Amino acid sequence: MKMKELLLFLSCVLSVSADGQHSDISIAGCSDSYGEHMYGLDGEEVGYADFNKKEFIYPQPPFIDPLNYGEGAYESAVANLQICRQNLKVDLQAYKNPPLQRDAPSAVMIYTRDEVEFGEKNTLICHVTGFYPAPVNVSWTKNEQKVTQGSSINTPYPNKDGTFTQISRLQFTPQLGDVYSCAVQHLALTQALTKIYEVEASARSDPGVGPSVFCGVGLTLGLVGVAAGTFFLVKGNECS
Repeated sequence: MKMKELLLFLSCVLSVSADGQHSDISIAGCSDSYGEHMYGLDGEEVGYADFNKKEFIYPQPPFIDPLNYGEGAYESAVANLQICRQNLKVDLQAYKNPPLQRDAPSAVMIYTRDEVEFGEKNTLICHVTGFYPAPVNVSWTKNEQKVTQGSSINTPYPNKDGTFTQISRLQFTPQLGDVYSCAVQHLALTQALTKIYEVEASARSDPGVGPSVFCGVGLTLGLVGVAAGTFFLVKGNECS
């Protein structure tokens, strides 16, 4: 079935102090076979409606004060989904079924959440961005065997250029020699985009991420060395 998308956006910027602003966003989206209702703050997902589990999910880390939208959040999302689909029918009739824009993901990265320690629980992250319309489908394998237990995926988050970002996570315990992969499927792709992560003694993250981190650390250490050298040079001149 050809998917027709209508994504409705509501975004507002709230000034909460004299020092700065926070961006609060609410997204309602629907298609023939997909629905989304999500709230975010400063680029982070605060909560979303899971229409499969029929509940409102709060994917917030345990170390922050919990935030929720009270009772009725899921029921409100269901009502908004029905409104969205009704609007979709009206718009499709008015615009005579316009062709669907399709943008394949511009980047897919796989990396670990924490530094790898063999035998210690960790999280693999598959970061997909630059695609339209939402969503993508992400599947995981371990040593070429499909893995579903311990995997999750967030709702699509809008980028400033109108495309989307979506992140899938896999809980895993790294063991030397294990090979993991995340495969990304999208309407604009003829075949899945696959990224590989091999658990090695020296491998920490995706090849596109590791060098950037390494260069950043090297630059920081270089600047520290220059600062230290300048300090001792000044001190030496003061003593002479």
